[in-house]
Amino acid sequence: MGLAAEKTAAGGVAALSLDERMTLQFEIEQFLYGEAALLDARQYREWLDLLTDDILYWMPIRRTVTLADIDREFTRRGAMAYFDDDREGLETRVRKMESGSSWSEDPPSRTRHMITNVRVLDASDDEYTVEVFFHLYRSRLDTEVSSWVGRRVDVVRRTGEGLKLAKRDIYLDQTLIRATNMSTLF
Repeated sequence: MGLAAEKTAAGGVAALSLDERMTLQFEIEQFLYGEAALLDARQYREWLDLLTDDILYWMPIRRTVTLADIDREFTRRGAMAYFDDDREGLETRVRKMESGSSWSEDPPSRTRHMITNVRVLDASDDEYTVEVFFHLYRSRLDTEVSSWVGRRVDVVRRTGEGLKLAKRDIYLDQTLIRATNMSTLF
């Protein structure tokens, strides 16, 4: 374990020096930007290589609620969700998109993943909790356009093969999804 890993294990991100925090921030941002580029290039197999074997990929449903019920705005884990996938589920989705048997992705969508406001919230051992704001634009066929905006909470893990995505929680800002399908990877 290197000095930075020892410091983060002891006291999180705050224990790192400014130079170490800047280096970590840059490294994680470059990882996330590279991941987005793979998805936009439809390089799904290469994207799968960036995931840990124990990946959790979850997008709860958002509801419009009163302030008194704000704790019920998002569905809970184990309840209904747009996505609640593990590695096997994500591999199945990729195989389906690649096979041509997925009507929602043949012809394939054109996407642009825009990532911003990347913040490393916590660090322990070799895992980093990262908040990301995103805008995902998708066009398909000649007239179909979809756009999703929201916040992600990712867990990025340092492995012997480099950084990998271990967990992704996706929180959409909109409650009504006007897209004809949700076949896009966030």
